[in-house]
Amino acid sequence: MSTIAINGSEFHYEDTGSGEPLILVHGSASDARAWKGQQQEFANHFRTICYSRRYHWPNKPIADNTDYSMMLHVEDLAALLETLDATPAHLVGHSYGAFLCTLLAMKEPRLVRSLVLAEPPAITLFVSNQPKPAELIRLLFTRPATALSIIKFGATGVDPAKNAFRRGDTETGARIFGDAVFGRGAVDRFPKIRKDQVAANLSNVRAECLGSGLLPLDDTALQRLNVPVLLVEGERTIPMFRHLLDRLEELLPDTERVKIPNASHSSQEDNPQAYNAAVLDFLQRQH
Repeated sequence: MSTIAINGSEFHYEDTGSGEPLILVHGSASDARAWKGQQQEFANHFRTICYSRRYHWPNKPIADNTDYSMMLHVEDLAALLETLDATPAHLVGHSYGAFLCTLLAMKEPRLVRSLVLAEPPAITLFVSNQPKPAELIRLLFTRPATALSIIKFGATGVDPAKNAFRRGDTETGARIFGDAVFGRGAVDRFPKIRKDQVAANLSNVRAECLGSGLLPLDDTALQRLNVPVLLVEGERTIPMFRHLLDRLEELLPDTERVKIPNASHSSQEDNPQAYNAAVLDFLQRQH
């Protein structure tokens, strides 16, 4: 991997292929290895840039008491695109990385040609980063299934994970959070490459859960987002991510949606053949 200095930090990345730039943006408890099944195939059609985000392996890890700032990660992505002369780019994001891609497209639309968003944790479409009871009650009356899925995610995942992290039990916290995202018992069933990513990025999971959290999303701004968007869901994903994708599909003006069979939250790793075919079909129609 090559390295590049941007925003006061050093990032590891790979830049392969030629043509329109395409950027792969990984999610939480992960790094550039999450895209092992996509890099070469996408590079056959696009200039494909895959990088590990700030603090993620093999970059310098996050220091104690440092906020895991979502906006800083957005600014890193923008700086990477401009420094590598890779604009406008097709942004292909997974989970937290898909949220970052969405925020960048809203903030700097000139940098973005299209978006591929695989299950962004866009909870702030409905409630604040730390939902108040009144917010959840209102949501129960308007979108009960969505509200219940968010409540369950908080009660069985986020809250107990934070408690574990605060008492210094990072491995337990990461396991609780991972099982909430992927489904009960999923962490034990992870393939080795994903277990290696989790092990190398445990400090990021802790910092993300205990940090300033997810930025708010504005309905009106999303409705004005004038780029083609492909929404990606795994066939076996948890209900919350389906409800969040439903709302994004309602709001975004130029949207397609695809379901990847035999896949959970990390569809690009669970079923790379189907994922690659769906994403390339979409991207090649955006030329």
